[in-house]
Amino acid sequence: MLKRCIAAENRKLHRSPIWLLFFVMPLISASYGTFNYLQNLEILHERWYSLWTQHTLFYSMLFFPAMVAAYAAYLWRLEHLGHNWNLIMAAPVPPLDLFFAKFCVVCKLALLTQVWELTLFVACGKLFARFGDWPPVELVVFALRGTLGALAVIAAQLLLAMVIRSFAVPIFLAIVGGIAGMLLGSKGYSLLWPYCLMQAGMNANRSEDVLAGQAVQFAAASALWLAAMFVIAYLLLKERDVKA
Repeated sequence: MLKRCIAAENRKLHRSPIWLLFFVMPLISASYGTFNYLQNLEILHERWYSLWTQHTLFYSMLFFPAMVAAYAAYLWRLEHLGHNWNLIMAAPVPPLDLFFAKFCVVCKLALLTQVWELTLFVACGKLFARFGDWPPVELVVFALRGTLGALAVIAAQLLLAMVIRSFAVPIFLAIVGGIAGMLLGSKGYSLLWPYCLMQAGMNANRSEDVLAGQAVQFAAASALWLAAMFVIAYLLLKERDVKA
């Protein structure tokens, strides 16, 4: 049943306007980051690491959370039409399977987004910054670590999109969450807020590794926030199922 749910969610992406967002938003983020780097060469001396800080600052704080929010809201839009929720709750599908299927599909989109952003980063470094070498492997590790931290953001946005019918409100809340994450992260509280985790994992706007020596704590915080979102989703879906 879960496999069928995932296949159904994947079908929603066929010829979807989401793909335009997927290609354009990282392009805007990469363009801004590259421009900012080239305009500040007198103070940015660490080449690939400095370019990384400029690329990831607004990407992890604003662009990525907003994109994930749009992915999540798009996948829930059909359920919010008419009386579809009643039909879904009456179907022989465990409600949490529906949430997990959407989670898997958004995770796929998020991973593709990360790959696209990393590709743009390397291309900008080669074509515009004119770096003769390739980026350090550590930056790829940062990107993978950021993807791990993003899982909690994905679950949080799916939860918001599930309970809020509006398409725009969850996106707005994602941006607010990202900004709050930046503020909390700057105070050293990166592990206490889900929207901090992706920024910390990506090592956004930092040359030195902000998670040095905290790999276990980071993984534990990511797992706990992810589990918390799934528990809340289960309880809400169970209550909705009872009402239906």
